[in-house]
Amino acid sequence: AGDATAFVQQEPPAIFDSPYKGMQAENGGVIGMLEVIESDFARLEADTKAAEATAQKEYDTFMTDSKVDKEAKTKDIEHKTAKKQDETQALTVKREDLEGTQKELDAALAYFDKLKPSCVDAGVSYEDRVARRKEEIESLQEALKILNGEDIA
Repeated sequence: AGDATAFVQQEPPAIFDSPYKGMQAENGGVIGMLEVIESDFARLEADTKAAEATAQKEYDTFMTDSKVDKEAKTKDIEHKTAKKQDETQALTVKREDLEGTQKELDAALAYFDKLKPSCVDAGVSYEDRVARRKEEIESLQEALKILNGEDIA
């Protein structure tokens, strides 16, 4: 028991010449730390709200532009669909006209080929045709005289 009281009776070492008060004067202690946390939170909240407001504004602008663009493209699709339908119908009519005209042309060419040999006689020379025509005219004049009742002699 004598040793236990010996520590109480001794003088404190020279290291602790003044009582320890902590580091409160240097950085404000717990209250200073809470103030730093509060200022950091306020700054972060302000930055977040500003960023969120900017993002919302950009989103609203994008959605408005997209809506206008979608409406324009929808109308463009409607116009192009109607135009395509009109042109398809016109193409069908033109094809039908072409088929009819082609049939008429084929019939006309067939008739022309049928008539061509009787109209163009390639085997007879010009002199022969003139002589034949002269004979035909003479025989027609003679037939006219007979019909008129003139004397043949």
